[in-house]
Amino acid sequence: MELSCFLFPGWEPRIRPAMAKRRWMDDAPESFPYRCLPLGIANSHGWEILNPCGFEVMWNGGPAADDVVVTVNRGDRPDMPPVALFGQGIVTIHVEGLLRTSPGWNLYVSGPPNTFKDGAAPLTAIVETDWSPYSFTMNWRLTRPHHRVRFEENEPIAHIFPVQRGVLDGVEPAFVPIDDAPELKAAFEQWSLARDAFHRDIQAHPPEKPADRWQKLYYRGRMPDGTCPVADHVTKLQPHAFAHAELAGGAAAAMLRPVAQAVTPVEAAASSDPSAKYA
Repeated sequence: MELSCFLFPGWEPRIRPAMAKRRWMDDAPESFPYRCLPLGIANSHGWEILNPCGFEVMWNGGPAADDVVVTVNRGDRPDMPPVALFGQGIVTIHVEGLLRTSPGWNLYVSGPPNTFKDGAAPLTAIVETDWSPYSFTMNWRLTRPHHRVRFEENEPIAHIFPVQRGVLDGVEPAFVPIDDAPELKAAFEQWSLARDAFHRDIQAHPPEKPADRWQKLYYRGRMPDGTCPVADHVTKLQPHAFAHAELAGGAAAAMLRPVAQAVTPVEAAASSDPSAKYA
């Protein structure tokens, strides 16, 4: 599957492989959210589009476009300022680049998963990027009137990943009695009993290592009996960076800066995979 970003002269999109790290996950006691493998995989499932300029936005609660006031940092990309086009408290950020996918593939466009911004929520779209010659924008809806919302330069403002068109049309969902799947029922009951026993043992004999307070069967891709049913269980996802980054101009270097800012000296000395210690 191909994913290309076509550029006109002067376009400098800031797109990078999505990162598993989140500040709120780092700040949690023992960074415990990283023990949830599905959470970490979702964080890194695709590519991040970074904000080309710092700005603040405020909405007075009205329905018109001019009810939103956008203030851009002085000197920051005056040629591509965010704008209020649609009303309803929506602010629009331009995406520099014509993104194209292989035939039959769309792009899912939304905000960075498991990231939260007080007073603003990302809008989600699915774009048919295999044929469309049109650019698209990233839109956030303000949710608190008279509340100033800040977007920093190089802050992830969009998250994209390909989805195959037509797959959902072929899905036949159904409710099924668990007795129709005796092996699945037995595996679930075995896991449920083992989980209860594990929790009782943790309460009676608290482990010295925080990681030992978690059973980690799903994380390791193992059934309750210890076997691994699949060969492609994923514990770390690392999408490829866009090739020919030099075509994005000065944005290529800017894309690296948030990584350095977000990592403390102590974290930098640790594994680049924040969930590795929970394996």
